[in-house]
Amino acid sequence: MKQWTTLFVFLFLSLSLSAQQGYGRDIFVSSKGDSLPYRMIHPESVKPGEKYPIVLFLHGAGERGNDNEKQLTHGGQMFLNPVNQEKYPAFVLIPQCPTDGYWAYTERPKSFIPAEMPVGQEISPILQTLKQLLDSYLVMPEVDTQRVYIIGLSMGAMGTYDLVIRYPEIFAAAIPICGIVNPSRLSAAKDVKFRIFHGDADDVVPVKGSREAYKALKAAGADVEYIEFPGCNHGSWNPAFNYPGFMDWLFKQKKKR
Repeated sequence: MKQWTTLFVFLFLSLSLSAQQGYGRDIFVSSKGDSLPYRMIHPESVKPGEKYPIVLFLHGAGERGNDNEKQLTHGGQMFLNPVNQEKYPAFVLIPQCPTDGYWAYTERPKSFIPAEMPVGQEISPILQTLKQLLDSYLVMPEVDTQRVYIIGLSMGAMGTYDLVIRYPEIFAAAIPICGIVNPSRLSAAKDVKFRIFHGDADDVVPVKGSREAYKALKAAGADVEYIEFPGCNHGSWNPAFNYPGFMDWLFKQKKKR
């Protein structure tokens, strides 16, 4: 048993190190002087005159910190897969939320009941900095501003909802995984295409969060799909990343101007 445990730890560390080595490391400083560590990859070959999509990936609460590494734990390796890099060349940004931060809010919401989630709050300072980081890439001539995508896990899914609600004109598609938002806000994001994932046995963020989000988006006329995993607890990002066509669906989306 000890040998298997040792092997598992070795493989996990090897994959984590591989992901870290494939991503550039940087720190973005906002106009207000706030800093945000992030990792990023470019398309393997940027051809003159061509434009490439950009993916913003928001991690969950467990990967907060200032090491500029933990945010690659879930999903980071997916974008380094050589087949994916060849088939879906893209810019990928994976920022890291500070330990005492919470992407969309100034603190962890007191209730995870959809109707009791915050409404009308100002954008959080962290998301303000994150938006400036994203903007710094959107002005690059190599970036296709019609193919801007966002993926978020748990706390990152809450940030995903918040950003697309505030800036629906930017994003072509969003994938919130095991997230939650006040459904009354979602009509503002009706022109963004959504694919929502959640496990029905989630005991951290209730599955009702995604069910209510799906119903609100559907009622608003949005192009939305909801995939629920029976018996799956909070780690629904694992089956989501392996869901058939996960990458195909994301990279075929394009913003209508």
